[in-house]
Amino acid sequence: MTIIFLLIAISLLVALTFLGGFLWAVRSGQYEDTYTPAVRMLFEDETTQEKQP
Repeated sequence: MTIIFLLIAISLLVALTFLGGFLWAVRSGQYEDTYTPAVRMLFEDETTQEKQP
């Protein structure tokens, strides 16, 4: 029975760690630019062709 309480405590610790990481990423601006990733692959070919002689 003690192992169940230990596993619950460890799982809550892991869940809170991931929640803290997610909140840190949101507050630091990781999810602000939602447009550029969708069109990035369209512009990469143009920039690589310009750099080649």
